Amino acid sequence: MSVSSQNSTFLLSIYSLDFSTELALPLAASPISAGIASSTEDYIEMALDLNRELIKHPAATFYARVKGSSMIDAGIADGDLLIIDKALEPKDGDIAVCFIDGEFTLKRLALKEDGLYLMPANAEFKPIRITEENDFLVWGMLAYIVHKPR
Repeated sequence: MSVSSQNSTFLLSIYSLDFSTELALPLAASPISAGIASSTEDYIEMALDLNRELIKHPAATFYARVKGSSMIDAGIADGDLLIIDKALEPKDGDIAVCFIDGEFTLKRLALKEDGLYLMPANAEFKPIRITEENDFLVWGMLAYIVHKPR
């Protein structure tokens, strides 16, 4: 499913999970140092399946690909792959996929004294205040972001 949004410059392409195959990759038994270099060749002892590691609620989890820049300052860039969990409860400050007035958008939830706001993470975009007139739904919560380091 793809839904575009003119207000938030965001396109959401949603994909269902495929657990028909398992891909267990080697996992280093000790953490990788981000400081002094160390060899991990002798420390690979177990395997890790990313589906099992990243997906806590398979029936309620979807992948989506980002198109747009409204969340760039939150480390979410055009082309990133999102893991969205519909079973997680939304909380103030969380990043959520929201359905508002017929369009999907990815924003940070901000509960303020005068109501709920959808906050972009890019100064070029304005916050969206949710009112009673809006057709609004928190569709799912951002669980993980997968992106290339460059």
